Amino acid sequence: MTSPSRPAKPAPSRPAKSSTPAIRILLADDHPVVRIGVRNMLQTDRTFEVVGECGDGDEAITQTLDLLPDILLLDLYMPRLPGLEAMRAIMSGSPSVKIVLLTSTITTQQVIEALQIGARGIILKDALADHLTTAIRAVVSGDYWIGGRRVVNLVGALHELMQKAAVPDRKTFGLTPREMEVVACIVEGCSNRDIAKQFGLSEETVKRHLSNIFDKTGVSTRLELAMFAIAHHLVNPDQ
Repeated sequence: MTSPSRPAKPAPSRPAKSSTPAIRILLADDHPVVRIGVRNMLQTDRTFEVVGECGDGDEAITQTLDLLPDILLLDLYMPRLPGLEAMRAIMSGSPSVKIVLLTSTITTQQVIEALQIGARGIILKDALADHLTTAIRAVVSGDYWIGGRRVVNLVGALHELMQKAAVPDRKTFGLTPREMEVVACIVEGCSNRDIAKQFGLSEETVKRHLSNIFDKTGVSTRLELAMFAIAHHLVNPDQ
């Protein structure tokens, strides 16, 4: 009697190759031990690729503009050129890189300054093991990483930061009382139509106010204006 044939065992499945390119990361820190530790953390995940390393601020600028990584992990306190100054030079070159600062300590004012320059995140070195990969993914997706958490609303986060910072004397940068009111509305997220309705103005008048405000403050977008207003105390952080 012929025994029934057994069904063939299915071939072992192979994991599908991801079509998403790896996140390219440049690591800039003057301490080799830190670089080794961060690199080892990142290499456990195939979605990350460390494309270069450097040990001072000048090298960070050169390699960033040369390699154009997706993410620059930049030590705040770098030799030859501090992290914030290196970041200014990188931002002036208009690369697409998103900068995440690494630091053992940072003041609230430094956080605000870093965000104004263009930083997308700040990670404390004693929290690297817990936050590094999560912070990078948050920044790559378009959000920010501030205070150990993902931040979607940058202006709102700056409000919170300013509440913690010492508030110096308020400067107006030559803005008129009406222009100051318009600035406050921009920080609150109002549209031109909202502002016009609130103050009984035409939208064209609101546009003229904004143009004058941009000229006096040296900014060019509503987001930049909101960040400038909070950083320079043009609005009350509690309002």
